[in-house]
This record gives sequence, structure tokens and C-alpha cells, in this order.
Amino acid sequence: MAEGGVSAEPTRAGVVARNLVIKQLPLGKRIRYYAAAVLLSKLFPVLTAVVERLGRLLGYISASAPDIVKSYPARKNLTVRIFIPPSATPGAKLPTLLTIHGGGFLIGSPSDNDAWNRQFADAHSFLVVALDYRKSPFFTFPTPVYDLEALIACVLADGTLPLDPARVAVAGFSAGGNLSLAVSQLPSVRPRIRAAVPVYPVVDLSEPSAHKLLTRPYKPRLGGFRGSPADFLKPLIGVFNWAYLDVGQRTDDPLLSPFYASPDALPSSVFIVACELDMLAAEAWRMACRLAGKPVPSDHAVVGAEDHLAGHGKLITQGDERYAWEVVLEGGKRRYRWLLVPDTTHAFDQEGSRQVALDPVFAEDAVEKTKLTIDLIGKWLLDGPLKVEEA
Repeated sequence: MAEGGVSAEPTRAGVVARNLVIKQLPLGKRIRYYAAAVLLSKLFPVLTAVVERLGRLLGYISASAPDIVKSYPARKNLTVRIFIPPSATPGAKLPTLLTIHGGGFLIGSPSDNDAWNRQFADAHSFLVVALDYRKSPFFTFPTPVYDLEALIACVLADGTLPLDPARVAVAGFSAGGNLSLAVSQLPSVRPRIRAAVPVYPVVDLSEPSAHKLLTRPYKPRLGGFRGSPADFLKPLIGVFNWAYLDVGQRTDDPLLSPFYASPDALPSSVFIVACELDMLAAEAWRMACRLAGKPVPSDHAVVGAEDHLAGHGKLITQGDERYAWEVVLEGGKRRYRWLLVPDTTHAFDQEGSRQVALDPVFAEDAVEKTKLTIDLIGKWLLDGPLKVEEA
């Protein structure tokens, strides 16, 4: 049995064996994972609230509250958080970004992304709507996907919101990036979504976690949080996957692992953002290349460049296709963009993560890179898939 209680595909030359079917774990490990999952799901909201309160008192976390918090009858226990830019004029219809928070399908809430959502809404004059979904271990795949489908239908039918239904995109972070690509495959959603922006997403749950750890560079020269010889997701990923996936589940189901989805099943424009120092980056890189019709890196290819430092607060957007490229197909009908944020880790763009890291150098670098990525995403949407059509 492969790691994580899944049966593995036979190894082929140059291809890492995939864990294709979830198998039952030994009883002792199930008990440990269940205890860890419940503890995380109960304690994380408390810890998040404490960190946020301290951060605000000390001035490390900005004021970024939504303008509206509401729920809909279809999922009355799930709230959405709505950010309206101050530039909005009465009666105007705004381009809209639906965002989905991360947390390994187990923890987290829409408020985790408040700072990012407020910054994006204000910078690009977007209506931003943060969605929620029920979490594992009590609600497993595909429950979150259909929770999001229901909420998207409610939001897009809400006549009180200043949204332009012809200019809607979806973005997600980590597990939320996975869910952004999953929900946009559903027949009721896909025709209404012009673009998807998964940010450091998990896209292939069939690839063994132990191998994912080998496909990211490690840069001890950076020092501090970023120079760690281990990925901070390593101790969490087993619990996350076990809590979300039922025994017998196929991990190559495109709704679970969007890497396996046909380009025709996804939005016609996809901008994948990944972090160089992240065990999830290489699978996102392979997916971006596959969608764009570029040569797909091998399973053993390391993302980024272990021997290169980009510099404080800088992105690499030109001249090196390991870090950035864009492909436009069919006269602009399809757009695929890749951005690898150099020298930074998973969740670099979230205020809470920066505070937990306790590394001011990492935090300063991450703040600057967050602004740059938000700028790139907004301009890409407005100049491409959400561009106003000329009459």
C-alpha cells in the first residue's frame, strides 16, 4: 500500500507512480488523523482570532473589513463577504471576482482573505465576493464543490449587488485554488465564469506527497522562514488528504484533481500563480503547460531555480519561462498564463501567514510581492477575459 492509504499505479520509466484509489488506513493511524483533524478544525479559528487581534493591536494587520456580510437560503449557514470598491458609482455594474479561501479543505474561513480581497477590490475597482464551504472531516469531497455551486448561483442572481454578470471570474488560494477549478467545471457554473485564477493550488491529489517535496527548490541562503530545509505543509498534508477523501475515491477524478480536466471543461482563460518554495508548485506548473499546449515538464523536474535568488520584493516576469509566460490561442478566445513567485512560500500573500512566520524579512518581501501579483492578476483580467466589449 502506498503512503496515505492509496493503491498505486505501477511505476513507469520516468513517471512517478500515482496513488489512484483511496484505501483504508490502519486503525491506529486513522485514530491519530481523526484526532488531529478535529483538533485543527476546532482550534484553528481560535488561534486565527487571537493572531488577528494581536496583529491589529500592534499595527501589523490592516483594517480590511468587508462592506457586506450575508447568507442565502440555499446555504444559510455559510456566509459570503462582499467588498465594494470606494470608486464604485451608484448604478454601475462592476467586474466581479469570486474568491475561495484555502486551508486544506479542513480549516480556514472567508475572513482569512479579507486583506487580499480588500486590496484587490480597491486597486482594480472590482466587486469581490468571498465564498465559503463546509469542511472536512465531517463534509468530504465533493460537498465543498456543490456548496460553492449553490452560493455562486445565489450571488449571480442577487440583484442588490453591483455586479456585471458578463464579467465574472473566480480565484482561490491553495485548497481554494483547487475548488475554483473544480466548481468552474460544473455545467451550471462554467458558462458564467470567464476566467479562473488558482493561486498556489493543489491540482493533482494522485501524486504522492513525498514526491512533491522533492520537486521544489530549497534555498538556505535566504535564511529565516524561507530558508527552512523543510516545507511547512509537510506535517499537515497527510491529515488534510485523509480528512477530505473517502475510501474508494478515485484521485484522478477531474473535480478532485483538476490536472486531469480537459481544457474544454475549464474556463477558457486560466492564470495559475504558484510559489517557488512550495511543494505544490510543480504540479501547478505541469498543469499550466498542459493547458497551454507547451511541453509538460517531467515528474522529476524541479520548479524554479535552486541556485538563483530574484531579489527582495521582485518578480521575474520576462526572459525566463520557468517563472512566467502567457499563451494566447484561437485569436484571444483562450488565454493561459503562468507566474511562479520567486523565493517565497505557500500563502505568502496572506496577512495571517506572514504573522505566524515571525520573520520580518520574509514579511516585507511578501508584502511587496503580494502587491505585484495583485496588480498582475487585475490587469490580466481587465485587459483580457473581462475586457469590456466594444459596441
